[in-house]
Amino acid sequence: MARAKRKAKKGTPKPKDRIRSGYAKAEQKNQAVRESLDPLEPDERPRAVTAGAAFSALIALIFWVSAVIAAVTDTKVDGSEPNPISLAAFALIMSMMAWGMLKGRYWAVLGFQMLLVLFLLAAAAGLVTASSILQAVGTTVLIIVVGAFFYFMVKAMARIQMPTRDPR
Repeated sequence: MARAKRKAKKGTPKPKDRIRSGYAKAEQKNQAVRESLDPLEPDERPRAVTAGAAFSALIALIFWVSAVIAAVTDTKVDGSEPNPISLAAFALIMSMMAWGMLKGRYWAVLGFQMLLVLFLLAAAAGLVTASSILQAVGTTVLIIVVGAFFYFMVKAMARIQMPTRDPR
């Protein structure tokens, strides 16, 4: 015990100091990355955000059509009728997200990233319960594609930058 105390006194930094210096180094790297990013031009939109907007619009269209079909027909899914109001509500959210990403809004990109994370979690759960090799391979490909999409969306969000609020 005494030997450990002597060793610590000789010049080895304390754990708190090591953690602080690690944070300082990481912050320097983060600042360098922030400075290397070019802000978006007024009408510029990263390709990942455009692809996300197209994907959101496609999902919204599917849900709008599903809501209309559920409202005007007696269609049953797994023995019960789907609720057209909940389908329309999700379609509205996806439509707003598509519009927001087309306009380059930070909240829309952040919401889309949340959905990507949910897809990743669902795919990971599906991979655990895969019952065939084909299902496992397909789920793995889905995880890779959605993960890459998520990565590119992070870079796009960094360029969009969170809007500053007017302090009052």
